[in-house]
Amino acid sequence: MSEKTTTPAGQRLDTPRGSRRIGLHIDIEAVGRVSESIARFLGTGKYLLIQTVFVIVWIILNVAAVGLQWDPYPFILLNLAFSTQAAYAAPLILLAQNRQENRDRVSLEEDRSRAEQTKADTEFLARELAALRIAVGEVATRDYLRRELDEIKGLLADLDTDRTPPG
Repeated sequence: MSEKTTTPAGQRLDTPRGSRRIGLHIDIEAVGRVSESIARFLGTGKYLLIQTVFVIVWIILNVAAVGLQWDPYPFILLNLAFSTQAAYAAPLILLAQNRQENRDRVSLEEDRSRAEQTKADTEFLARELAALRIAVGEVATRDYLRRELDEIKGLLADLDTDRTPPG
């Protein structure tokens, strides 16, 4: 008899089953991008103009057109529509803000890293410049060499005058 047991369906008990989840698979990034585009649109003057025209037309049709009054004066249906819109708009706007905050955090970390690297490079260059200044300070300059040569020339001239017999 074998050590590995199988179920009546033929599946082995020593291996894990695959995922049994049946349902809707949602791409979170796609939802985030869509919510950002909606939130971006809700914050435009174009949206406010469209909504204002819609409300004016709604009110005129419900007040002036007696035969078309589907939402009389307290405009309960219009208020319900605005409430529904607000119920969906607020979470979309919050989601867009959270995504923007995450992008800002990543950007800030990159900026901080870049600033640290720039600071390290600047400190290295400052040390190299200081080393070069010290090295240049120890190098003989043209004026220094001329002065030394003039002194040697003067010493040679003095020696030459000491060797020549008087006369």
